[in-house]
This record gives sequence, C-alpha cells and structure tokens, in this order.
Amino acid sequence: MTTLIQPVPPGRPSFLAMPRLERLDELEADVAILAVPYGVPYDMEGSRFASAPAPWAIREQSLWFRRYLGHYEVDFGGDLFAGREVRIVDCGQVAMEPGQYLENMRRVTESVQVILRRGAVPIVLGGDHAVPIPVLRAYKDFGPIFVVQIDAHLDWRDEVNGVREGLSSPMRRASEMPWVCGMAQVGLRGVGSGRQQEFDDARAYGSILIPAREVHQQGISAVLERIPVVERYYVTFDADGLDPAIAPGVNAPAPGGLTYYQAFDLLRGLAERGRVVGLDVVEVVPARDPAGITSLHATRLILDFIGVLAHTGQIGREKAG
Repeated sequence: MTTLIQPVPPGRPSFLAMPRLERLDELEADVAILAVPYGVPYDMEGSRFASAPAPWAIREQSLWFRRYLGHYEVDFGGDLFAGREVRIVDCGQVAMEPGQYLENMRRVTESVQVILRRGAVPIVLGGDHAVPIPVLRAYKDFGPIFVVQIDAHLDWRDEVNGVREGLSSPMRRASEMPWVCGMAQVGLRGVGSGRQQEFDDARAYGSILIPAREVHQQGISAVLERIPVVERYYVTFDADGLDPAIAPGVNAPAPGGLTYYQAFDLLRGLAERGRVVGLDVVEVVPARDPAGITSLHATRLILDFIGVLAHTGQIGREKAG
C-alpha cells in the first residue's frame, strides 16, 4: 500500500497518549484519530491555513483528560466508556504535499476508506471546513448516511473565486453525493452564513435548517424531533457552531452559538437514534485561542462522542472478568 499517513513523530503527543499507528493497513481499533490539516485557499491570504495547527493543539489538550479516564464521569453517571474496552489509535495525519490539492483530497478519501474497511470509526481533526468534502466521499460504499452539521454558517456556496471545494461549499458538495440521504444544519445564525439563493437551494434540496435561536428557545429534544431516524449519521462539527464565549479561537466567531451541553446532548441524542459512523472537528484556530479554551472544548466533545458510542454499544466490548 502507498504510504497514506505520516505517523505522530517522537516528541509530539498522540491523542490521549494512545498508540501511534505506522500503517493504515495494520489498523485494529474501534476509533481512529486522523489529522487532516487541510484546506483549499480562495486567495493568497487563505493559503496560510490558520487551522492547520489545530490537530496538535487538540492532542495536547487531550493529555489533560488522559489522567482522569478512569474516574467517575458525572455527565455519563459512571465510566466514560461504560466499562467497555475501547481501542483508540492515533493514525497521525494524512500525507499531503503543498499545493497538490487534488492529490491531497484523493489521499484523504483513500485514508478514510481504509479506516472504514478496517471497521473503525474515523474522528477527523481539521483543518478548515473543506475537510468534509473528501472525507464524505469515502462513504460511497458505506452509506447511506445522514449528515448533521453543527455550524454558524450554511456552507452552500457553489464556488468562490472559481474554487468549488473550499470551506464555504461542503454542504452543497455533500448534497451532490448520492450516498448522502439528507442533512440537518444546526446552529445557523448571524450574517455571512449565505446569500438568499444559497438558502433557497438548501431548502429545495430538503436540508433541515435549525437556527441557533431555535435551539436556545426550544431545546435539543425539539431539535432531535426534526431530525429523521436513520441507520447512519455522520457529524461535521465546525467549532464556530459553539458560542464564542466558550470557543473564541475560530475563523468567524458569531454571537449566540450552542452551549457545551447543547452540543453534548445533540451527539448523545443522535447516537441513541442510530449508528454515528464518523465525526470531523474543523475550524479551530490556535492563534486566536491563547488560553486554549477552544481546543479544550473540541477535545472534550470528541471524548463525549467516543463515550456516547460506547454507552450505546456501538464500539468496544465488555471487559473480561
């Protein structure tokens, strides 16, 4: 197999200090952490990829939680992993070359396909919100999937400066994939989310648009009632879907976002309805996050995601004895 990943190097932390994988075709795990410090720029300024360092920031924050994994988890009423043996492996990052956008996208798709074929749930650390485009292409033979987006923004632009697969377009591109059977977009708010035509196109497709105000007024239970019960969900989580009071380190902070518990309860509610077959967390910007609170929340919600999969029996196995 052509080398698809660059393993976590010595001297850098793996996620939760978990085992580091050298080759994807040797993966044996329930959960595979994969960094994709990736984006497609719209201009020269965008080529600097402010979210590229985010996977390292999230890994570093995860070490704080590592020491407490065996403690009582209040929000789960017991063990975070439900007393199950859950195998988590850090797959490093997709091997990519500067400027080789098409080849980089192909490698992202192929890497996630290998993870899925090996029976693990991929958790992808971005990168900007272009990341879900090649990730979702990997599910061609693993669908149908219903995509749940947590985000301040609609992300239905067809193109920006001729670029059709950038951070403003993932949900439109997802709508064109036959194995995506629908989508819900949770946390929308403010200006800059999209033009009238893009909202019209999203509604015409059948996307379920749930503004942040509706989440605050009606609660997550009402949100879940609007999301159909399906066999497989995929979650794409833009950090700016959270309120900037708890997630200031993002590209486009927008007041009025989701709280930590709203995000937690949404993840838990989806897992109680069906299998959640993947998660990406994107748009964390460490340079705008001096206290590390944004990557802290991202890390905590990734742990919650693994926890809800364990508590619903989707991953792991009962410990012997």
